[in-house]
Amino acid sequence: MRLVTFTARAGGPRAGALVDGDRKVVDLQAAHAARYRGRRSQDLASVLAIAAGGDGALELASSLAGARRRPASAVRPRAEVRLLAPIPQPPQMRDFLCFEKHLVQAFQAARKVRAAQSPDPEAALREMEAKGILAIPQTWYERPIFYHPNRLNVVGPDEDVRWPSYSGALDFELEFGCFIGKPGKDVPRERAREHVFGYTIFNDVSARDEQTKEMPGQLGPGKGKDFDTGNVLGPCLVTADELRDPYRLAMAVRVNGEEWGRGNSSEMRWRFEDCIAHVTRSETVHPGEFFGSGTVGGGSGLEQMRFLKPGDVVELEVEGIGVLRNRFVKPGG
Repeated sequence: MRLVTFTARAGGPRAGALVDGDRKVVDLQAAHAARYRGRRSQDLASVLAIAAGGDGALELASSLAGARRRPASAVRPRAEVRLLAPIPQPPQMRDFLCFEKHLVQAFQAARKVRAAQSPDPEAALREMEAKGILAIPQTWYERPIFYHPNRLNVVGPDEDVRWPSYSGALDFELEFGCFIGKPGKDVPRERAREHVFGYTIFNDVSARDEQTKEMPGQLGPGKGKDFDTGNVLGPCLVTADELRDPYRLAMAVRVNGEEWGRGNSSEMRWRFEDCIAHVTRSETVHPGEFFGSGTVGGGSGLEQMRFLKPGDVVELEVEGIGVLRNRFVKPGG
């Protein structure tokens, strides 16, 4: 099932499912009311409620979305609704670094970006390389490391990403990720897949110039990542039963229709099972929490020393999930 959160002309966000080749959206609550004489279901109040509701909620939503006859009042053309992020405000977000190729290429480029800000870029670059500055830390090979994106800065497909005023080097990051469905603590790796509810695409937007200034402080990317509209999720949440193997997915990014990068989820050094097992050591995860994969190799402009311009349209595509499309704009520009 391909779950979405959507709004129509009137009313607030509603839980839906994409059907008929993603051309239509089934309003799950409206379909339930039509089937059960106007009764509402708390399990269908939101996509988060479906995730938290367990197998019963998922089966109910699936039966409504997959019904042979759907009430006309519950089906809308996709073009007539606005899709939000599948879970507009996840209870928690973690973004991991699962792809070694991206790290190798990104750190090489990041040194160049930082060196370019010094009076003698060539000397600065030689010094950073000699001292191992902006290099893959040994810790990465020992455990799946992560940071917490700002869950309140999440937007969905087709929404404009607003350029932060302090950055001159804005970048996309081609990622995907999973949502937790089953709560758990001290989850062994071999049981971790049972806790995955579904998958979506993630554009982890980055202000590269600011990020390279903050990372030496060793507290994370800071304002390199934290700005309004900086976390983009969508266009849908594909439930785990439909996407059975998340580790053979082709991934691609296009800017204004031109392909800038391509990779495959098979290149993940750390898998979501590793991430879940690591995080849940003495810590409980809850339904709706999001785990990002980190950027696939070749999935950022930084790796090519190519950065976005105001007005650019970025499309991230992940096999089996769809296309996440957004325009990057400078307010007042």
